[in-house]
Amino acid sequence: MHKTLGTHNYYVYILTNKNKTVLYTGVTNDLNNRVRFHRENAGINSKAFTSKYKCFYLVYYEHYNSVETAIQREKQIKGWKRFKKDIMISEFNCNWKFLNDSI
Repeated sequence: MHKTLGTHNYYVYILTNKNKTVLYTGVTNDLNNRVRFHRENAGINSKAFTSKYKCFYLVYYEHYNSVETAIQREKQIKGWKRFKKDIMISEFNCNWKFLNDSI
């Protein structure tokens, strides 16, 4: 992932669990740290969605320069049915490979 000087970086991302049965959509300005945070804090807050459902595996992300646009997109995706999210993820990452180590 590359960052351009003088621009803002925001990401809409989707995490899943090991069996790919649960999806979590979020927004962040630091994708690497946010994905790491979800995994490292799993046992600390067992009521958090990602902790409860073990959603630590990144399968999708989009980059934005505007936080408003990123938040709007996150809300849009959260409003979709699962099958529509599955199609979007498959078009971006056809094998649903875990991208944690490649960002």
